[in-house]
Amino acid sequence: MSMPEPKPMPLDTASGVPLYRQIVVILTNRLNAGTLLPGDAVPGEAAICSEFGVSRITARRALNELAAMGRVVRERGKGTRVLPFESTPPAMTASIDGLLENVGHMGRTTTVDVLDSRYLPATPDVAEALEIERGATVQRAVRVRALGGAPMSYLVTIVPEEIGKRIEGQDLSQTPLLLLLEEAGVPVASATQTISATVADAEVARALTVPAGSPLIEVNRLVRDENDRPVEMIRVLYRPELYRFEISMRRVTAEAGRTWTSEAPDRLRSL
Repeated sequence: MSMPEPKPMPLDTASGVPLYRQIVVILTNRLNAGTLLPGDAVPGEAAICSEFGVSRITARRALNELAAMGRVVRERGKGTRVLPFESTPPAMTASIDGLLENVGHMGRTTTVDVLDSRYLPATPDVAEALEIERGATVQRAVRVRALGGAPMSYLVTIVPEEIGKRIEGQDLSQTPLLLLLEEAGVPVASATQTISATVADAEVARALTVPAGSPLIEVNRLVRDENDRPVEMIRVLYRPELYRFEISMRRVTAEAGRTWTSEAPDRLRSL
């Protein structure tokens, strides 16, 4: 009895992300995960058409983009093979509990390109987060941080106008904003942070040199001073192959029974 033909892997036709880019993201994830190793054959156009239910043109465009990214090589008569991937820069580890020290370390081991810095009215969500009036003036800066020459993160930082004036004229490409706040007399005391997943839009994709629709790690942080006043909000989009969130845990006995607890402070590792 013959096995039924496998159904094509569905792609999201309503997301606005071109199908060939969705395929590029899926294949890139397989390469990053080691499912396909250097020298291995990559599924050809016919196999991609069958797996994803797309046209030959879409499959060819996906493979050509992988080749343009330097992840595969396409040779007539030999098919498509995985190329050795350049190793990432040496690991950089920092703990969340030493927030300022972590930022200082990152500032010493990475480079920053400031894409934009301006004053503009606060949107409703920004005003709510910073606990200011809607339309109040804020300073917004956009930067790209690189590790070992590879764009690692896309950062958007927003501070109230009064705080922005304190650091006006300072070089955001040389000193992390959080350290500038401390040096300007803003006593940073606490922060709340959320970590989730998102995909790169066209602007972010260009800045991080990844295909649009590529998966990214999204980190949102709200920083407060010693009076519990919000002084900075930041959104950072990380390339997942260059950044990961690491927690050390150990098994313990609690009132509710056996459970997990953090063995050491949560740690961020940028690879």
